[in-house]
Amino acid sequence: MPASEPVRLGRKRALPSCPNPLFLKWLTELRDEAKEKGLKIQFTYQKAISSLNKYPLPLQNAKEAKILQNFGDGICKILDEKLQRYLRDNGQDAPIHSLPEGAPPPGRRDNNNLAPSKKKNAAGDHGKDKGGGGGGGGRKKKREYVPQKRSGGYAVLLALYRESQIPGGKGYMFKMELQTEAQPLCDKSFTVPDLGSKYTAWSSVSTLIQKNLLMKTHNPARYSLTEEGSALAERLDSAERGSKDDPKEGRSDEAEEEEEEEGGPGVVDLTASDDEEEEKEEYRIQPAERLTCVAQPRTEADGTGVAGNTKATSRKPSAGSLLPGSYEIILCVDFIETTGGSNHRKQELVKELQRNGVSFDVRKLNVGDFLWVAREKVAPVPGQLRAPAGRELVLDYVIERKRMDDLCGSIIDGRFREQKFRLKRCGLRRPVYLVEECGTAASHLSLPESTLQQAIVNTQVVDGFFVKRVQDVRESAAYLTVMTRYLTKLYQNCTLTCRSRELEGDGGSDEEEEEERGSPSCSLISFAEFNHGAVKNKCQTVKEVFARQLMQISGLSGDKAAAILEHYNTPHSLLTAYKRCVSEAEKEKLLSSIRYGKLKRNLGPALSRTVYQLYCTQGALT
Repeated sequence: MPASEPVRLGRKRALPSCPNPLFLKWLTELRDEAKEKGLKIQFTYQKAISSLNKYPLPLQNAKEAKILQNFGDGICKILDEKLQRYLRDNGQDAPIHSLPEGAPPPGRRDNNNLAPSKKKNAAGDHGKDKGGGGGGGGRKKKREYVPQKRSGGYAVLLALYRESQIPGGKGYMFKMELQTEAQPLCDKSFTVPDLGSKYTAWSSVSTLIQKNLLMKTHNPARYSLTEEGSALAERLDSAERGSKDDPKEGRSDEAEEEEEEEGGPGVVDLTASDDEEEEKEEYRIQPAERLTCVAQPRTEADGTGVAGNTKATSRKPSAGSLLPGSYEIILCVDFIETTGGSNHRKQELVKELQRNGVSFDVRKLNVGDFLWVAREKVAPVPGQLRAPAGRELVLDYVIERKRMDDLCGSIIDGRFREQKFRLKRCGLRRPVYLVEECGTAASHLSLPESTLQQAIVNTQVVDGFFVKRVQDVRESAAYLTVMTRYLTKLYQNCTLTCRSRELEGDGGSDEEEEEERGSPSCSLISFAEFNHGAVKNKCQTVKEVFARQLMQISGLSGDKAAAILEHYNTPHSLLTAYKRCVSEAEKEKLLSSIRYGKLKRNLGPALSRTVYQLYCTQGALT
């Protein structure tokens, strides 16, 4: 190497970060414009910017950029139009691989290393730009997740926190109870989604659980606050109470953000969130109708309403009651009754109901084939295709329809006893069996006709169901028509209120006394709660599984199983009781004196011995 030639040490000069700064500038403008408008295409532009930054060769026109990732026909067309306009304004010989005078140099952060607009990437990009001296220290740090004010998560946290502050409180709340208490604190309904959306305010509960602010335990579900959730809820509650006394509470969120950016006194808004993904889920909406499930029934002078119901009047008044004239009685038909099987026969039922002028709705029913709901009349909203969904309360009548061949099959495979048990536990007080005769076809079934007739009589006499016999589909439709008109007249002057089975059970003796005097029960459960509680394959408790085990024993009905569960609600408690017995004879007679049913009969020694042998015999049963 000649001595006159200097030796160059160190790194080579850095090449320009992008050989196509003009295209990069236009993409940046498009990205920023889309971001200001809140359009999701901003993310597409950002991906195109990243691809262009990685491409080391100069482009002569935008069509050549199609080989790059995230460059489609739309982006290339926009860039070509901008390029043609640029050449018209600056001449055909204007350079396209360098920026015009006054533009930021291609190596600067605001031109090349463009940060993604999503805030969740801000921390990572800040770390990348730290060494470049690009002035990234002015960015805000990501704050903890805090739900928006009057959103679903906000209301749930406040409701649980205020319940935990009550002396002697349970420390948890059930779903229906939590929705009722949180609804006044939220602008969005916890039960009815907005039109065009499938989310309700309750959807935010999964976010709270994911953020470790809320715990969900037991079945039925119990909701309680974690330590982090309790601390956050305490701050929200303090901010809520303080804002009522703060005269500056009317300032907008935008003004507060501008004040923070300008270095003024930083007012921390506890109801704001930096997580855009959570803001999408809990966006603000206009105040909607607040649905509640408990109301005070009106006392009717003519005796058709519920008068003197001391249990109902103890509830606090609410706007959730359905007044006379504000609802209509609708027959609900299970979709299985209109599809599958003998399609001609099932369509005949629908045609008969339509011919009789019956208002009915086909939907999925988890128990029963027919029932009636009181549906709130809701006026259509101008400019919307469909009227908002009204509240629905289930009347105390549910019908299970059985043809003789279906009855035979359900007895053989065990569905018959299970269906009766589920109908008794569904929360409706007037279950009905609608039995369709098959005529001469009954003589060709797997079971003798006498066995089927005995099963029908047992359903009415032993199980307490009302049994209605009809000859064919037309008579079934006629019976449903008559029942619909009867219930419409029966409830026409009644004020209906919504009760929760989860909180109040299946109703007390007051409702039964009213029904015996001829007045219908006006304390009803919502259709959503009824159908959810009647799910066949839902998660079961140990007590429910134990009951199903007992009912597999021949001769042990649902009433007898319920009587055993009152004394021994788990297999462990029953086995413990057997261990306390001193002799075999005492073990065999342990359950014999337990009384069951309305007549309070004893289970008897034979059934008691069978249960003992099932749970205490070592090895195979003989």
